[in-house]
Amino acid sequence: MEPLVQKLEARLSALPVSVGVALPGGRQVGPPDAKVKLEFRDWASLARLAAGQIGKIAEDYVEQRIRIEGHMRDVMAAAARLLPGSPVASDNTWWRQVVRRARSLANHTPERDAEQIRFHYDVSDDFYALWLDPRRVYSCAYYREADYTLAQAQQAKLDHICRKLMLRPGERFLDIGAGWGGLLLWAAENYGVDATGITLSQNQHAHVSRLIEQKGLQGRVRIQLLDYRDLQEHEAFDKIASVGMFEHVGQVNMAAYFGKIHSLLKPGGLVMNHGITAGRLTPGQLGGGMGDFIGKYIFPGGELLHASLVLREMAVGGLEMVDTENLRPHYARTLWAWSDALEARLDEARAVLERTHGEVGGGMVLRAYRMYLSGCAMSFEQGWVSLHQILAMRPDGHVATGSMHGAQSAYPFNRDYMYR
Repeated sequence: MEPLVQKLEARLSALPVSVGVALPGGRQVGPPDAKVKLEFRDWASLARLAAGQIGKIAEDYVEQRIRIEGHMRDVMAAAARLLPGSPVASDNTWWRQVVRRARSLANHTPERDAEQIRFHYDVSDDFYALWLDPRRVYSCAYYREADYTLAQAQQAKLDHICRKLMLRPGERFLDIGAGWGGLLLWAAENYGVDATGITLSQNQHAHVSRLIEQKGLQGRVRIQLLDYRDLQEHEAFDKIASVGMFEHVGQVNMAAYFGKIHSLLKPGGLVMNHGITAGRLTPGQLGGGMGDFIGKYIFPGGELLHASLVLREMAVGGLEMVDTENLRPHYARTLWAWSDALEARLDEARAVLERTHGEVGGGMVLRAYRMYLSGCAMSFEQGWVSLHQILAMRPDGHVATGSMHGAQSAYPFNRDYMYR
């Protein structure tokens, strides 16, 4: 094992933070006062570390084959440098394309989508409440001002979306994948819309239903436990939002998804697609085992596309992109805020998860989320994944005259309306 140890020592010496390693048998490698300490229980895990298989190391941590001590920001600073190459390098051989399509077809039936959504979002409302903002907005915040708190940045994000959509009182608004109701209720209370939300999460549906009743909004806000494919199209919506939703749709269903939105949207209406996009041009998981880890423990069935492919699928679905904004740095900051909040309440989180998942299961979920939140924050920092708000419209064929000559749907000639 000595060559493996020598290789490991060389890798550790080049890291931006000090890392100490306890080998199987008790031998110590690295400084005793290291910021990050790893304790290995078998040589296979150590070999994975030396090879830069970061996703497998995270899996070993979840399964308690290794122990990790240290601040998660330091852990991820080391992890980013341990990778042997870019995790977004192209991998588009013909057989990889066939495998990806087959997996996408299998993972994204209505039944599988419902199972996968509940696997993640129904973990525990009390657990999510420990580290999300008070509205439980579980998507990228918008740090319009540098000194915003997470709660302020999430409120700014909700308003940013509503302003981009130019919501008006009385309009029919649809929120696909409504989460815990943050955008749905914000749009209804602050913009006067008639709001409909849909979700596949039973916990979220129950939570939003209670909020609607508590706020006395039963007359113009509703939440349905429903797959987007089953939403009836007999009465179209003026505006539609899809926030953190299309990552669960699957590449194989993407054109049909945007086609469904087109059929639900009035001619001249606007849709906001806010979601995570891939850093690589070709579809596929993050390398280094990171994508596999996310798929196994956090988001089974999740698939990311490059923004250029998303725009293509929207166009195939009959939608015209009118504005695109990249919020990647905002999501890195959001994820670190979530990670820091969870780290500050680990004992409470463990107690909550043990009540719902048992001692063993609760511990596994907590370790998985520690890796997930900090690892994703690092991935957004590095530019391996991104976040795009893509605003599109359904053309109505009518060309305006006068000051708006040449415009369809009277879409503004500039972006001033978003920021005034």
